[in-house]
Amino acid sequence: MNFEEYQKKSRKTALYPNLGNNFPYVVMGLCGEAGEVADKLKKTIRDDGGEVTDEKRAEVTKELGDVLWYVAQLATELNLSLDEIAELNIEKLYSRLQRGTIGGSGDDR
Repeated sequence: MNFEEYQKKSRKTALYPNLGNNFPYVVMGLCGEAGEVADKLKKTIRDDGGEVTDEKRAEVTKELGDVLWYVAQLATELNLSLDEIAELNIEKLYSRLQRGTIGGSGDDR
């Protein structure tokens, strides 16, 4: 499956208030799901010495799927293409790699 297909298919499951005009709702959901990923991995550090078990990996996989869903909905809400977002991101990262600016901080490096 590619990003375009995922974006279209996932939209069929988008049931929230003001669909098509509610990016704040989607942003809050995205933050919540990203927090769940972080929480599961934090507990791996606390409880399992940082070892990611198959069970924990499966849990994180599900949560990352939820993050992806919210990213797709946010892109759709803002009339953006996930394919284009991914392509532009790789171009930016490769440019930084070629210029030796992968490390550091700032959007415009």
